[in-house]
Amino acid sequence: MNIEHFSTPLHFAQKHFGLDAELLPYPTGTGAMIASLKAASSSTSSSSSEQPIDVAIGLTEGFIADIGKSNSAGKDPAFKLVGMYVETPLCWAISTGGKREIGGLGELKGKKVGVSRIGSGSYVMSFVLADQHGWLSSDAKTPFEVVPLGDFKALRGGVNGNEADFFMWEHFTSKRYFDNGELKRLGELYTPWPSWMIAARDPTDKRLEDLAEKLNKGIVWFNEHRDESVKYIYENLDYSKEDAEEWIKGVKFAENVRGVNPTVVEDTVGVLRKAGVLDEKSGSVESIVAIKNQSRGS
Repeated sequence: MNIEHFSTPLHFAQKHFGLDAELLPYPTGTGAMIASLKAASSSTSSSSSEQPIDVAIGLTEGFIADIGKSNSAGKDPAFKLVGMYVETPLCWAISTGGKREIGGLGELKGKKVGVSRIGSGSYVMSFVLADQHGWLSSDAKTPFEVVPLGDFKALRGGVNGNEADFFMWEHFTSKRYFDNGELKRLGELYTPWPSWMIAARDPTDKRLEDLAEKLNKGIVWFNEHRDESVKYIYENLDYSKEDAEEWIKGVKFAENVRGVNPTVVEDTVGVLRKAGVLDEKSGSVESIVAIKNQSRGS
């Protein structure tokens, strides 16, 4: 996972229910997790820093965009979706440097957008932002200059220097830097889809059943022990108690993480096509989802 507070049910699944898994943080985002899933599916890794992984919990838009682009290129996807993790949308804060003279979202067209990695959620959502503001043109001219910078710290440095003009990152992770003046908030954008899904390079791996069972129990523990959840977040994950309490009020984890509702994927693909992230060759639900659950909420 790449955003720490969302990992709290995973911590409880290990602590209280014996989840046998090595949890690897990915501060550079969903794009880096995708690279590691692909590294596990090929004989060689394109980067020595890409450690092969079996399962990833990451942003819906990043996973679906990557699978869709593989389909468009006529390639077999290196992984597929096997579950839902968070049912609520993600609030993306749109940030610039604390002393930058950018007054609002209307000034961002044609600017340099910092992203963690091409294909990451921060990359995909910049195009959703452009689509909502009518900045996507039919002549294939991009609305921004895209600048891959790496992790959240590098993105903050980029907008406080000259590398980028703005970037997008999860609200509560960004908030402390609005509070201390390092970043200036320009606005926000909610994902028009449930925010977190589970992807696996081998959807037939029997260990996925154990993961789902114990993660479900971790989510129940999270919901029934809110004080413990808040304490874990502010004592271990560098968030204030107030921000942890506020975040918990708005987040809803899936009651059953196993399986994905095809309608959710169809709707997400539709938005990504409209935003210019995917084309009409990006594939059917069957090419994206390995384990379906029709009862999953949309």
